[in-house]
Amino acid sequence: MPEHMMKDFKERLKSHEMPKDQAKVQHDKGKLTVWERLDLLLDKDSFLEFDEFVESQRTEYSMQEKKRARDGVVTGIGRIDGRKVAIYAQDFTFMGGSMGEAHTRKIARIINLALQLGCPVIGLLDSGGARIQEGVAGLDGGGEIFRLNTKASGIIPQISAILGPCAGIAVYSPALTDFVILTEKTGNMFITGPEVVKAVTGEELSFEQLGGAQVHGEKSGVAHFQAKDEKIALAIVRKLLTYIPQNNLEPPPEVDAKDDPDRKSNVQDILPKESKQVYDVHDIINEIVDKKSFFEVSAGYAQNAVVGFARMNNHAVGIVANNPQVLAGCLDINSSDKIARFVRFCDAFNLPLTNFVDVTGYLPGKEQEHNGIIRHGAKVLFAYSEATVPKISLVMRKAYGGAYIALVSKDMGYDKVLAWPTAEIAVMGAEGAVNILHRKDPDKVKGKKIEEYQEMFLNPYVAASQGKVDAIVEFSDTRKVLITLVEALLTKREKPPAKKHANIPL
Repeated sequence: MPEHMMKDFKERLKSHEMPKDQAKVQHDKGKLTVWERLDLLLDKDSFLEFDEFVESQRTEYSMQEKKRARDGVVTGIGRIDGRKVAIYAQDFTFMGGSMGEAHTRKIARIINLALQLGCPVIGLLDSGGARIQEGVAGLDGGGEIFRLNTKASGIIPQISAILGPCAGIAVYSPALTDFVILTEKTGNMFITGPEVVKAVTGEELSFEQLGGAQVHGEKSGVAHFQAKDEKIALAIVRKLLTYIPQNNLEPPPEVDAKDDPDRKSNVQDILPKESKQVYDVHDIINEIVDKKSFFEVSAGYAQNAVVGFARMNNHAVGIVANNPQVLAGCLDINSSDKIARFVRFCDAFNLPLTNFVDVTGYLPGKEQEHNGIIRHGAKVLFAYSEATVPKISLVMRKAYGGAYIALVSKDMGYDKVLAWPTAEIAVMGAEGAVNILHRKDPDKVKGKKIEEYQEMFLNPYVAASQGKVDAIVEFSDTRKVLITLVEALLTKREKPPAKKHANIPL
């Protein structure tokens, strides 16, 4: 190669390096640079960059004078724990990470490559949104990203880490991905920023109040994980990938949890003796699954339902549980959405599902009815009915009414249903049932009728006698029995009928 060509190549590479003053700008904002993020996320020396020399071809608003190689986004492939991933990382130091035509096309290409390679795609977002100087060209590129996010959904895992602003068109791609991680203080998501909101509505809000981690982690449910800083956010990405497969055709990875599959479950001491007393279902889950393996998703949102990943004798599984500490563990609009979304992810990526059930039903009331509890509650029914992965349900205490059908009923397609001796399986609780059936009787008679109803229905034996419960399990044997079932059902095969796609009640 002629010496001048090699010299030109090296000079071009050197010109692509981030200026030190630009790195300082990021650090002063409490943020890492794009290269520091990649170093933290990926295995050492595993990153191979693509499209390094791509730059904007636009000339409007003197863009030819501002253009820089990479156009504000770094794309390529790397490895996490030795497993291949595709990645794009926005660089806020170039025009605020704004999304112009070249920028969006680069992101689209890396998502498409991930589809071809059958590997997860990870986005590290730090963008002010569409690049206004480029007009509609950047918007069309955003449309290509959204189409590819949708095409990739259910085929490869898609993870978004919001490490800075994520505004306008930039927010819709993360919303289409499987998991969103949002950093506190530095990360935020909104359709339009505080200035526009003030102009339109008169409300004065900070970036954090409008679209910070607490807002989206606890109120909107957009963010599945909240992270105190970027290092924690990137560690969450790495941890998440230990539970999920490379694509929909592969099984989830097995990780040695170093826990005895025959270990006795000390759950009887956690479960209150009085059926109306509350308890924290996390304690039950952690006692049964492999030690320190439960990884909760959407922990701050709709806390009456608990969802997350765990391991059972090293096998990755999806966990869905009612938490009696919040709203008595009943299903409402938000928890229905949370459960349905998680169930559909597990079904898409071959993760067996285990339900820990203690539910009195769907939450009644005008607010829930007017806001669509019927439509949202139907999503749970739809997700479980559609799921073909192994499905196991354990009734711990109450399983009443429509929520029983959604989370327990074998006619919904549950492969195996277990119950503890404390299980109550019925249309509703004894008092409610008697007040309807014997509403004209005096209170003394009602008291006896409540006792009769409890003896007749509020135990697992009636359901077991009708084949609706497969086994009534000793508390201490729960872990062993669940592991046996998970491992037995891993080879389950169920072929859904041919159709273009189903029509979930959105």
